[in-house]
Amino acid sequence: MNPAFSVILLTTLLGAGQGLFLALFTAQSYALFDLLPQQDSRSFYASGSLTALALLAAGLGASFFHLGRPERAWRSAAQWRTSWLSRETIVLPAFMALVFLYGVAHWFGWKPVAATLPAGIAIDATLVLGLLGTVLAFLLFLCTAMIYACLPFLREWHSPLTVLNYILLGGSSGFTLATAFAALAGSGLSRFFATWAIILTAAAFVSRGASLLRNARLKPRSTLQTAIGIKHPRIVQTSHGSTGGTFNTREFFHGRTRLFLRSIKWLFLVAVFAAPIPLLAAAMPGPAPAIALLAFAIQYAGLLAERWYFFAEANHPQNLYYQAIA
Repeated sequence: MNPAFSVILLTTLLGAGQGLFLALFTAQSYALFDLLPQQDSRSFYASGSLTALALLAAGLGASFFHLGRPERAWRSAAQWRTSWLSRETIVLPAFMALVFLYGVAHWFGWKPVAATLPAGIAIDATLVLGLLGTVLAFLLFLCTAMIYACLPFLREWHSPLTVLNYILLGGSSGFTLATAFAALAGSGLSRFFATWAIILTAAAFVSRGASLLRNARLKPRSTLQTAIGIKHPRIVQTSHGSTGGTFNTREFFHGRTRLFLRSIKWLFLVAVFAAPIPLLAAAMPGPAPAIALLAFAIQYAGLLAERWYFFAEANHPQNLYYQAIA
C-alpha cells in the first residue's frame, strides 16, 4: 500500500495522546491508594490533560487531509453498525470530550464524591471521568486498529497482533511523554512513568517483532497462474494495462525498493525500541527533562517510520495485475 502521511500522523498522534491520558489516570489511581504522592490538580492533571487533548486534536486535524470531501466528514459516522471507521469517528470526539472534562474538573477542583469504597476511600468525579476516559481510550485503540485488522485480503494486517501493537505502541509513547512531562512539572513521578514506559516499550518490541516474523512467513494465496487459470510455470507480464498512471497504480503500491523497506524497518526498530529504553533508564535516577524529551522525540520519529512501514508492508492482491509497476 502507499501510505498517506496524514494517516500516519493521525494514528501516531492519537496513540501518544491516548497513552498520555492513560498515564495520568494511572498515576491518580495509584495515588488514591497512597502508592504515589498526590499531585496538584492544576499544574499536573489539568496541564497534562491539555497536552493530551492537543495531541488528539492535532491527530483529528491531520485526518482531514486525506479526505476527498472534508465538508462531508460528518457522514463517516453513518455506518457505525458495520464500519470500524464510523465507530472511530464516534469514539474519538467522545474520548476528547471526556479528556476535556477530566482536565476541567481538575482545574476547578470539582470533586464531588460519587461513591465511597469499604476502606473509606472516596471516589470523586475526576476518578469517574478518568475511568470512563480509560474505557474509551482502549475502545479507540480497538476501533483504529480494527479498521486495518478487519480486512482479510490484506493478510499482513489481518491479525490480532495489529490491535495489540496499536495499544502497546500508543501506550509506550504516551508513558514516555509522561516521563518528560513529570520531570518538567517537578512532580517526582519520573521514575514511575519511566519504569512503565520501559515495560510497555519492551512489550511492544515483542509484539511488533512477532508481527514482523509472521508477515515474513506469509506466502501469497494467489499467483498469476491461479488468477488467469493457466498452469504454465513461467508467465511474464510486460504491461500494466494502461499507458499512464491510475488510481490503482498510485494508491496500492508505495513504489520503493526492497533496500529502502529494509532500511525503514531497521530504522524504526532502533528508534522506537532500542534507543528510548537506555534514555529512559538514564532519566530514572532524578528529574532529567532533556533526556526524557529526547527519548520521546526519537521514539515518536521512529513511530512515524514504523507506521509508514506498517502501511507499506501490506501487499494488496490487485498488485498481481499491476506487478509491472509493483
